[in-house]
Amino acid sequence: MIKLFQFAPAFGLPNASPFCMKLETYLRMAELPFEVPQATLQQLQRAPLGKMPYIEDEGKVVADSTLIIDYLKSAYGDRLDGWLDETQRATALAFQRLMEEDLYWAVVYTRWVEPQGWEKMRPAFFAQLSAPLKWFVPGLARRGLIKELHGHGMGRHSRDEIMAIGNRDTTALANFLGDKPYFMGSQPCSLDATAYAFIANILCAPVESGLKHHATQYPQLQAYCERMRNRYYA
Repeated sequence: MIKLFQFAPAFGLPNASPFCMKLETYLRMAELPFEVPQATLQQLQRAPLGKMPYIEDEGKVVADSTLIIDYLKSAYGDRLDGWLDETQRATALAFQRLMEEDLYWAVVYTRWVEPQGWEKMRPAFFAQLSAPLKWFVPGLARRGLIKELHGHGMGRHSRDEIMAIGNRDTTALANFLGDKPYFMGSQPCSLDATAYAFIANILCAPVESGLKHHATQYPQLQAYCERMRNRYYA
């Protein structure tokens, strides 16, 4: 049985971490049996890369959501992407990178830098901590994310610039999805695990931001989230 180590559900979503939600969605889409041990600080401390998610499968520990999916495809077969041609695979990879390497950092800004976002994030991720950890761990985590944001380069921009970058990504996603049921066409593929995780974490989380306001202009994104939720989390 695959063990999935991730943060506890929050915001009414399977996970407030897009990467954790991506991996759980993939496991559900691929119909791979898995269990999720109760989230603890010790799990994060044992994480191979110091981040969630990671899995344990028959004694083998694998970290990083993308590398985990690569491992699962190798171990259990590619159950979702076999129908894609090379051009479609390249397109799917490009959109995955758009979300994980660009849009993600705009989401981080709205949650960890903007005060109204931090008010929601602190209890969602750290409410279960006991004293004295609850007195200093949230602040350390926030400062660490802000440092990463600056190191990436996104954090060097003004708020308006960051929102413009993130909104441009969201527009690209909405325009590419169009009236298709799934991102690459009439049937889902692994890109949809990533897309659902990121779009839902913008549209459905109770964090008001410029990103959320912009995303609500595209009804196809809301319909897509409802379609994915009904199919895989009913």
